[in-house]
Amino acid sequence: MTLESKETQSLVEKDRQNIWHHISAYNEKSHPMIVSSGEGAWVIDHNGNKYLDGMSGLWAVNVGYGREELAQAAYDQMKKLAYVPMTQSHEPAIELAAKLNEMLDEDYIIFYSNSGSDANEVAFKIARQYHQQNGEPSRYKFISRYRAYHGSSMGALSATGQALRKYKYEPLAPGFLHVAPPDNYRRPKGQSIEEYNIQRAQEFEEKIIWEQKETIAGIIMEPLITGGGILIPHPVYLEKVQEICRRHGVLLIIDEVICGFGRTGKTFGHRHFNIKPDIITMAKGLTSAYLPLSVTAIRKDIYEKFNTAVENSHLRHINTFGGNPAACAVALKNIEIMEKENLVERSAELGERLLKELSSLSKHPYVGDVRGLGFLLGIELVENKETKEPASIERVAKIIGDCKANGLIIGKNGDTVAGFNNILTLCPPLSCTDEDLEFMIAVIKNVFKENE
Repeated sequence: MTLESKETQSLVEKDRQNIWHHISAYNEKSHPMIVSSGEGAWVIDHNGNKYLDGMSGLWAVNVGYGREELAQAAYDQMKKLAYVPMTQSHEPAIELAAKLNEMLDEDYIIFYSNSGSDANEVAFKIARQYHQQNGEPSRYKFISRYRAYHGSSMGALSATGQALRKYKYEPLAPGFLHVAPPDNYRRPKGQSIEEYNIQRAQEFEEKIIWEQKETIAGIIMEPLITGGGILIPHPVYLEKVQEICRRHGVLLIIDEVICGFGRTGKTFGHRHFNIKPDIITMAKGLTSAYLPLSVTAIRKDIYEKFNTAVENSHLRHINTFGGNPAACAVALKNIEIMEKENLVERSAELGERLLKELSSLSKHPYVGDVRGLGFLLGIELVENKETKEPASIERVAKIIGDCKANGLIIGKNGDTVAGFNNILTLCPPLSCTDEDLEFMIAVIKNVFKENE
């Protein structure tokens, strides 16, 4: 046994004794990979093995690992001012808010938090209070979609439409309703994608009417469902949902936590569709995960409803670390890198090539569908192509394990809906090189060939 492997063994034992790992089964015989460093799209474990991170960590490291300029931005800001609560203000927060409004090309007010869950919780509180102060106090309910993920905190988890994420934690927050998502692969035979998407969108209106429209505060959705299986709607879907929202006085909250900052081949995912959200939430790619930071962007006319002298009419929400100066400085530098290196355009280009190359997998006996938007791709595994029976957990795990054995980390829509955790996911750094892309494609094709 080498000195290195002894060191790794010691770390593994300390890990096992002291760390409760996220969304992982209790198992003393297995242990997580201990990652020591990262560079570009690659991470290196404690034994020196290299892996291309095809999931950008948790859908987040958009500009790739090892960016010294981001570390420098954090260092410089910490030396100057490490912390101030956002009851006050500071220069990086001011400059970042202005930059985000420039990117959105709209007039929003920016509220800072730490994570996507936080940002969505803020959105729910703002929406409820807005309706209260707009003369409609009965509006408190939110509608989201089954299979969608909006966070792990109690309100965000209530909005999440993934039963396995909620199991044993219920009852959750009241007032959260769900409708079916647009799953184009599983639409009824003989129905066009456009017809199917219009029908799915109309389910929001049916829910609003059945629940009494005066009780509905907002609809929350990602531009496309990511963690729930890469479910990409037809453009008519979101346009129809926005039309329904406006007709019934319901706020449209768009969750850009994963889809934002170039992931879909545009600055924000909703830019693929002709919509203007009332509230937008962001995180992950905002800093490329170098430091925790999230944003809730609120349309300015909604914010104006908080401009009143009535007691308790201000937003009574605070976040100790939200809008941290170093995190805001990192976000500004991260956006600068994305613009300098044209990573939004690069995302569209790499994604188009990836989808084109891997579309051939649709001929594989266990592949039902291959779909993607920007540098984001899903491969739906099935046991039977005719019945579309979802693939077994064992089959999905085998593909993921074989990819990792060949130096590629991919993901899946795990712990979402029982029986439907069958979609492999790819969400690589937008900074991937052509060689990185070729490596991903070669590994995936070879692994599927070995699993026919």
